[in-house]
Amino acid sequence: MYLLVILALPFVSSLIASLLPARARKLQATLAGTVATICAVMVAWVYPEISAGHIIQSSTPWVPAHGLSFTLRMDGLAWLFSFIITSMGALIALYAHYYLSAQDPVRRFFSFLQAFMGSMLGVVLSGNLIQMVVFWELTSLSSFMLIAYWYHRRDARRGARMSLIITGTGGIFLLAGMLMLGQMAGSYDLGTVLKSGDQIRAHAWYPLMLLLISIGALSKSAQFPFHIWLPQAMAAPTPVSAYLHSATMVKAGVFLLARLWPVLAGTTEWAIIIGGAGLISLTMGAYTAMFQRDMKGVLAYSTISHLGLITLLLGLNSSLALVAALFHIMNHATFKASLFMAAGIVDHETGTRNLNRLSGLRHAMPITATLATVAAAAMAGVPLLNGFISKEMFFSEAITAGNDNTLDYLLPLIAVIAGSFSVAYSLRFIREVFFGPVATDLPRPPHEPPLRMLIPSGILVLTCLLVGIAPALTFGPFLASAARSIMGADMPTYNLHIWHGFNLPLLMSLIATVAGIIIVWFLAHYYPNRQGRTPFLYRFDGRHLFEVFMEWIEVKANALLDRLYSPRLQRQILLIFFVTMLVTVLPLTRGTWLRGPIFTPIDPYFLLIWIIGGACAIGAAYQAKFHRPASLLLSGGAGLVTCLTFAWLSAPDLALTQLTVEVVTLVLILLGLRWLPPRVSSIRHPEDDSNRAALRRSRDFLIAITAGLGVALLAYSIMTRPPSSNVASFFVEQSLPLGGGANVVNVILVDFRGFDTFGEITVLGIVALTVFALLRRFRPPVEAIALPLARRQNIRDSREAVFVEPDPDALLPDGIMRIPAVLVRLLLPIATLISLYFLLRGHNLPGGGFVGGLIMATAIILQYIVGGVVWMESRPLIQPQTWIATGMLTAGAAAMMVWWFDKPFLAAQSWDLTLPVIGTIHTSSALFFDIGVYLLVIGSTVLMLIALAHQSLRFYRKLPAAHAALTAKQEQL
Repeated sequence: MYLLVILALPFVSSLIASLLPARARKLQATLAGTVATICAVMVAWVYPEISAGHIIQSSTPWVPAHGLSFTLRMDGLAWLFSFIITSMGALIALYAHYYLSAQDPVRRFFSFLQAFMGSMLGVVLSGNLIQMVVFWELTSLSSFMLIAYWYHRRDARRGARMSLIITGTGGIFLLAGMLMLGQMAGSYDLGTVLKSGDQIRAHAWYPLMLLLISIGALSKSAQFPFHIWLPQAMAAPTPVSAYLHSATMVKAGVFLLARLWPVLAGTTEWAIIIGGAGLISLTMGAYTAMFQRDMKGVLAYSTISHLGLITLLLGLNSSLALVAALFHIMNHATFKASLFMAAGIVDHETGTRNLNRLSGLRHAMPITATLATVAAAAMAGVPLLNGFISKEMFFSEAITAGNDNTLDYLLPLIAVIAGSFSVAYSLRFIREVFFGPVATDLPRPPHEPPLRMLIPSGILVLTCLLVGIAPALTFGPFLASAARSIMGADMPTYNLHIWHGFNLPLLMSLIATVAGIIIVWFLAHYYPNRQGRTPFLYRFDGRHLFEVFMEWIEVKANALLDRLYSPRLQRQILLIFFVTMLVTVLPLTRGTWLRGPIFTPIDPYFLLIWIIGGACAIGAAYQAKFHRPASLLLSGGAGLVTCLTFAWLSAPDLALTQLTVEVVTLVLILLGLRWLPPRVSSIRHPEDDSNRAALRRSRDFLIAITAGLGVALLAYSIMTRPPSSNVASFFVEQSLPLGGGANVVNVILVDFRGFDTFGEITVLGIVALTVFALLRRFRPPVEAIALPLARRQNIRDSREAVFVEPDPDALLPDGIMRIPAVLVRLLLPIATLISLYFLLRGHNLPGGGFVGGLIMATAIILQYIVGGVVWMESRPLIQPQTWIATGMLTAGAAAMMVWWFDKPFLAAQSWDLTLPVIGTIHTSSALFFDIGVYLLVIGSTVLMLIALAHQSLRFYRKLPAAHAALTAKQEQL
């Protein structure tokens, strides 16, 4: 429960932040910072238990049938990342409060920021492979929102799209790899998987599984060849870059590699894929960073390089290299986030990040210059700073990584080259921004930011100093607990001393430092190109290649669409039916589906009912072309026969649902028919000659007959299967013991198949909102208004219509409609009671939330029909959008509340309540789920009804304009 609170707090705070007033800037930042601080304190509180080697774990059944549980697991590695995520989140909240301008929507920023924090905590705390992938994709989605925060800028939109496509696609590969990994280990529980290393590495699926997981991890950490998204993501606000792209999101990939290191590492394939990608990213990122002209561009490519260093260490198959990788993860988060903050301060106070324009800012911004210089020195690996110790550990591992091949000699050389590049871009970053002559052409005069804006950067720089001076006392315990949680008894012996004497790693560090200084001097004197092009690599533009690839996909998709799409609705439906029929036939080709007797005796009255229903169906199909109302009424007749069939076959729940659905659907479609364009027989299509038309009608007839017979065959095969193999027997037998209800159908809907029902009501709400949004902007054409006007005046040609000023009370009940209107108003409370009756009895008798909601919606529809739109809109009616939202929240709360009783999602929890006078009442959490369904059905139906009814109001309001437009058109003719 403790871990669940830590995980839930950021999501709850994100929801609260989205509801706070938009102008409450200080309150938004205070809320985000407070929640992050509380989470950091809660994480720090359990460190004594974690440092003792214990694992804190909580588990709730999620999908028990497949062995899935919602498991949270905190060991040393998860603790380390959780503390980085939460503590950095608190610092970023303070920094962002002063960074964002008064015009920026802070509500949206802090809401997405906290959602991302919760998603990252979900990744590192997940104790289940599938659960980890779910949170993994949530980080991609929330980071997309943050990168696209300034969506009015094209570079922000394109950068966000690129990051989402690359990281989201990598998440799909990761899901496939995790599914394979779980099958190979025999469980998706992380603890079980981590104990199955030998079994997994010996499995035949290991190479493919490793490749899939590597794609997911490398794409998230912006490693070659997926590194191209990170520089484009620099269009995000600097607080986002400091949080996502230095300390958290890009660390998710290396976290996954470290988490699965006991399972996947130790093979040649691991060294080639992980080590190779890290080696290329290390050198390429460092080389490219030296030539960037944007401050955040330098930091972006340096991040790729440092993440490549971590990935390379993880790929060396060495336990000491793993320790070095973990240590550098902590160090990189401190100095890189501080440098991003410094870049944001410079941009915030001067109006530019262009290195060509910036110079001499140490005079106007001495505190910022000092903090940035120390952080850059840590990134370059200057002694007495944390980056120096990381670099020494890397050089030591580069020397001792023995593979008995040429790489033993190349790896130390590459390490020195990458180290010299790191010194070069770090030195150039500071020299060109803060030193040199004072710039005179800046957009704004530079000055120091508010002191509180410097506090987060100052804390991180102080951490760099303390770790560099006393690493064993500061980061040492955290590093030990994290490494021990991965390697267990195989934990190597190491030390974090500053001084190891004069040795080869120290010599390599000195060479890299001197070489970096020479490179900076060389570039300043012999590389006059100031346009930011990278020598030898500028032709390989990753963004351009990505855009070309996306354009190729779009062209191919359009070509496929041109082949499959047709403006004729018949051809589109033909394709849908053909694919559906093909998929439907597949189950019948294998197995013994068609069991039972071929012919069974049929009651003659039942047969007569179906003959009537078949006649209605055929008549509806025949009349649909030119007589839409008649076709609608005939289809209603077929639906009524279906309702009688359900009742005949002892399915009263289905009969009630079918009846109410038919009523509501009939009215809504009838309202919509009015605004369909009339069929114009004078317009002919090239395919509409007599022979082709007859062939097309014959084809459609055969398809309709085949599809109908196929559905009937499937239904027959299911209903005639022996009871021993029928799942219905399980539902009938376990409805009361497991579901707590005697009504099997309702128990299936709200318990056994509750997840399906939850998805269905979600779709229903989305459809209602979509219909409302579409019809809200819909305006009928002039002809659609003039034609009914002409028909009202019994004029065949709308051009001869004489305009009559509409009566404002034309839609009010008048004359003979007054008495039905009054009676229907009296019917509303009675219908409300009936709907509540069917709602409350649904778990044991025919009824339920869906039926009750449709009965209530039918009563409201009657008010519209008899009372009129104007009368109804003038009354304080329900807000359907609110009902939809309340229904979804109620159903979701009922589905999750059972977690408190250690039951799976959407399981039923029963209570016996003893009330005075009334006595004992047996209730269940399924009732609350049914209430959510009830509210959502009413809201969705009424929302669609309002959207359609408003067209009548627009009809009358638009009559004068329509008449004027027609008059002008007639005069032109």
